[in-house]
Amino acid sequence: MIEADHPDISVRRQCELLELNRSSYYYAPEQESVENLELMRLIDEQFMKTPFYGRLRMTAHLQRQGYSVNHKRVQRLMRLMGIGAIYPKPRTSVAMAGHQKYPYLLRNVAIVRPNQVWSTDITYIPMAQGFMYLVVVMDWYSRYVLSWQLSNTLEGGFCQDALQMALMRGKPDVFNSDQGVQFTATTFTTILEQAEIRISMDGRGRAYDNIFIERFWRSLKYEDIYLHRYETVPALTSGVTAYLTLYNNERPHQSLGYRTPAEVYLA
Repeated sequence: MIEADHPDISVRRQCELLELNRSSYYYAPEQESVENLELMRLIDEQFMKTPFYGRLRMTAHLQRQGYSVNHKRVQRLMRLMGIGAIYPKPRTSVAMAGHQKYPYLLRNVAIVRPNQVWSTDITYIPMAQGFMYLVVVMDWYSRYVLSWQLSNTLEGGFCQDALQMALMRGKPDVFNSDQGVQFTATTFTTILEQAEIRISMDGRGRAYDNIFIERFWRSLKYEDIYLHRYETVPALTSGVTAYLTLYNNERPHQSLGYRTPAEVYLA
């Protein structure tokens, strides 16, 4: 549906009209072998269960499944996926020297209402023949997913797009993230500062500061991604859209008194 050489409408504008992330238009499957893609899928599934596994334990796990792999190969795949293992935390975002770091503002803070604290995170999404990365912005109190974006790279533009989309819904007092380059970049923090939002960043080793998003990743992957093994980015986009509709509006949460995130957030 997109005409790359259209004389009047840019590719960017055509993507906007189709509600398609521009990175999806340029998506090309990563050039990994079928076996490596299968190994990455297995690594991701195991990491959801045991996020403390490093390359050695993950290698042992794969070998027990009958795969002839060594730790160097597993380490390369985990790095490609953005998974690090010393702390139980996916390393899809990595700090960059020179970027400003902000203090952690949520120690011993009671979260008592919507729009008090928002947070964000990135995860690896396996596909049948390739992979993508997904970022979400979530309201901590209600677990409501305010916005999300897919990308085939870890460049920060898709995170900024997700933030801008979330701010169309409201504004938090505090915005929390890890210290990844996507979130410490001036282009990202400037958006928050101009909106007069206080910036909070997790310290190294604070593995559970984004626990609500970590739980969401687990739900998304076990209840949708692993079941469907999406073949194309449009199919993945449609699948995530449908799951987010279910998650926000229909799926009751025990921690919310069996209400949905939308019921709590919009109340």
